[in-house]
Amino acid sequence: MATENTLLRIRKSIEPYVGQKVRVRANRGRKKTFEKEGILEKVYPSIFVIRVEESPDFVRRISYSYSDILTETVQLTLCQKEKSGSK
Repeated sequence: MATENTLLRIRKSIEPYVGQKVRVRANRGRKKTFEKEGILEKVYPSIFVIRVEESPDFVRRISYSYSDILTETVQLTLCQKEKSGSK
């Protein structure tokens, strides 16, 4: 069972990336996965929020708990900034 310290460590590891672009991959069961890129918008004591722009007129906010990362239901990856002039 996850201790509160484990979830706190996960939250502390995510906090420095608030405002940066991330890729989220979530398992939705029955071989369905959700994969989007967005901005890590907020980090709260129990959840974190990712802002995904579906289109210029539609912004979606998705929240996940830190236990989702612990159970590997959600994978969060920091998007690397591409260097200009590279192929």
